[in-house]
Amino acid sequence: MFSSKPLNPTPLQSRLKRHPSLFGIPFLVIIVGASFGLQTFMQTRYDLQDQKVQQISNEQALGLDRKKKKFDIREEYYKLSAAGDQDWEPKRIARPKGSPEWGVPPSEPTTKS
Repeated sequence: MFSSKPLNPTPLQSRLKRHPSLFGIPFLVIIVGASFGLQTFMQTRYDLQDQKVQQISNEQALGLDRKKKKFDIREEYYKLSAAGDQDWEPKRIARPKGSPEWGVPPSEPTTKS
């Protein structure tokens, strides 16, 4: 069997073997530092959201939402269907030469001259 000890350990390996906390301390410093760094960005996000909510509250305080009519899809449907019956009448337009009538295919393929 081979031994688990290397023949020529580097100074870093021997120091980490004696003090394993040296490996975890930089990791913890990065995590804690990042949380403090991201705190300003998160605070800005929450402040912008708060301003948006206050703007909506101001519009409601002015009573702008009372003037709006409630939208009803059935009412719009009946308006559009009533307007469609008023001022138009179907007219047939002349078809181009060689085009078929409804559902009847042409008897011969058209040739380009």
